[in-house]
Amino acid sequence: MESLHYEDRYADPLALGLGWFSLALGVTEVVAPRAIARLSGLRPDDSTESLVRTFGFREIGNGIAILAQPDRAQWLWSRVAGDALDLSALGRALASSEERGRAAAATAAVVGVAVLDIIAAQRAGRRPDNPVAGRGVRVEQVVTINKPIEEVYAFWRNFENLPRFMQHLEEVRDHGNGRSSWQAKGPAGTSVRWDAELVQDIEHQWIAWQSLPGADVVNRGSVRFTRAPGARGTELRVQLEYEPPAGAIGRGIAWLFGEEPDQQIRDDLRRFKQLLETGVIPVSDGPALWRAAQPRGDRRSAATEVRR
Repeated sequence: MESLHYEDRYADPLALGLGWFSLALGVTEVVAPRAIARLSGLRPDDSTESLVRTFGFREIGNGIAILAQPDRAQWLWSRVAGDALDLSALGRALASSEERGRAAAATAAVVGVAVLDIIAAQRAGRRPDNPVAGRGVRVEQVVTINKPIEEVYAFWRNFENLPRFMQHLEEVRDHGNGRSSWQAKGPAGTSVRWDAELVQDIEHQWIAWQSLPGADVVNRGSVRFTRAPGARGTELRVQLEYEPPAGAIGRGIAWLFGEEPDQQIRDDLRRFKQLLETGVIPVSDGPALWRAAQPRGDRRSAATEVRR
């Protein structure tokens, strides 16, 4: 079977590093607030312990958001705002604490991290594809399928086929005239629903859609079909953008539990490739990330047949 070819979004290593630093620092502040207070030259009393623990939860939230969307400047600027709060607390310690040496060292460390936060935020803000407004999550993946472009387009254009290889989709109903209804798996066993309309449909070339008002999840996307070089079949490019109900923090939690949309689309396209090229999707009950789709009927059956 031909290997997959993917295009992943750029992520600044500095932003990723700051995200992991924020998570580690936050966990430490929540678990051992008195120890952090002593190291920072703060008085280790109940009030300070509560303050440090609050800072810890803030750091954890920032870390999750940055790791989920390392190219979004707002989460890095949020760290800069947090640095200002930290410096304010340390400034009071420098003025009143007997541990001025520790407070001064902690202040210098926070200033250094703040400089890195500002640099990373400015980098993200200068990226040409960084959104000026909105909170949409964007995903793009590419796969080459060893089948004629006409066959690949026809299968995808029948939207009711999509739940057969997209594990997060439960049902799609095509109502005709470019309108369709979608139901997908939500967190904790819930479901989300939306209606969508086609905004572009060029046979054997391009399909684009967007959700209609009232959707549980506002989303839009497109699929482009091009003939792969060297008569290798069809190159399929999927672009998806959606606005998670819980914002980037919600996306970050999903990412930690392996439900991040980049992972989902990779898995979906792998199953789509298997389905069109071999006619079946092998069944696996294992916990691995790359497990194939389960059939909708008898889970004991070894494969799902292609039905066009």
